[in-house]
Amino acid sequence: MTDAADLTAAELLEAYRAKALSPVEAAAAVLARIDRDDPELNAFCLVDPDTTMEMARASAERWRRGETLGALDGVPVSIKDVLLTRGWPTLRGSTTIDPAGPWTEDSPAVARLRERGAVFAGKTTTPEFAWKGVTDNPLTGVTRNPWDASRTPGGSSGGAAAAVAAGMAPLALGTDGGGSVRIPAAFTGTFTIKPTYGRIPHYPASPFGTLAHTGPMTNTVADAELLLDAVCGADARDWSALAPPAAPFTGGGPDDLTGLRVAFSPDLGFARVDPEVAAAVAAAAEAFTELGAKVEQADPGFADPVADFEVLWFAGAAKVVEHLTAGQRARLDPGLREICEQGARYTAVEYLAATARRMELGRLMGLFHERYDLLLTPTMPIAAFEAGLEAPPGSPSPRWTSWTPFTYPFNMTQQPAASLPCGFTADGLPIGLQVVGARHADALVMAACRGYERARPWKRLTRT
Repeated sequence: MTDAADLTAAELLEAYRAKALSPVEAAAAVLARIDRDDPELNAFCLVDPDTTMEMARASAERWRRGETLGALDGVPVSIKDVLLTRGWPTLRGSTTIDPAGPWTEDSPAVARLRERGAVFAGKTTTPEFAWKGVTDNPLTGVTRNPWDASRTPGGSSGGAAAAVAAGMAPLALGTDGGGSVRIPAAFTGTFTIKPTYGRIPHYPASPFGTLAHTGPMTNTVADAELLLDAVCGADARDWSALAPPAAPFTGGGPDDLTGLRVAFSPDLGFARVDPEVAAAVAAAAEAFTELGAKVEQADPGFADPVADFEVLWFAGAAKVVEHLTAGQRARLDPGLREICEQGARYTAVEYLAATARRMELGRLMGLFHERYDLLLTPTMPIAAFEAGLEAPPGSPSPRWTSWTPFTYPFNMTQQPAASLPCGFTADGLPIGLQVVGARHADALVMAACRGYERARPWKRLTRT
């Protein structure tokens, strides 16, 4: 018999409708999986079985009465511990935040899930203040990859990705300021999309400004569509939130992708890519041709914008910690403390110059998408490396930005960018394909990913 913890959200909902399974059974299965696997993986920083089961029992009663609250009623979901969650502390991986709160408010996406009857499985780990592309912090330690516990799951939504991959909740909410849902999705063989900025409302406003997005993390495209439909739309607390999408994500878009104009860039013109990754991504691009797309190799034509991204990111980090005392700063992750000191030294003119170059990058990509509907790249140039390191041995810089060249450019341009599994290394580690669309073309990106998933279904992790 299939363990309910291994079912997708769509499969759970089908089982609820058929009265073959209840939300109580699903929640109990997820909590049992957390008990079994999380001591090794450290994906969760907060688990509250009483609250989880209370939410599940309320959902089961709604299903019994035929009065469900929405398409995710009774489905377990984890929440990255940078998103406010009423009744639970949001500590952001830091010893500098008082757990006592008060914790009286939900972030917009969390509020929408609560309103629609989702069952909260717990809060997932993040590097301190979500500052880097791996997941370890002074508060809860090192989070590990379910495919190989000696490796990192990536970050900063590493706990969310590990939870999804290991069956500790089929849905997760993550955030992405420079790759933070796509990096761990690629490293853990899961699916994600960083939607167009504002597609999912965000509150409180991120100190990293308009680089930061909220995104769904799932095992399948269909589950991500369900989650997007639940959390997209305006929220009065986010002045930059977009209006709801014109149509639901679920069930839309073509499967054959006939006539779609697709650019495939193996390296964006400047990145170094591991040969195993390059081969898997090239094969995935060929699959788009088989689905009817017109694929040609083309680079967008920009140089690595890492220096400008770091000005924006490091200045944001300095803003995060500006209120801390000297004693609190001494307890920060040493790498975070270093970039905060660097970020505090930038002048307003330097920040505005980086912003101007960011806007130029956005203009260039806007013109690029007049010629191409989608851009395909590797999500990551490498597979998952040793857990507990910010950068792999031999990296040209100690910073996480030295090995994530495909992700942060599209935070700067605010475009939708998805990551989906497209193969494995010889060591059995997942490889990710990135699918990038023009701003507001979220539905097209999701349709392309759905078509690829149906043509090339990927192997999910089975942990015993």
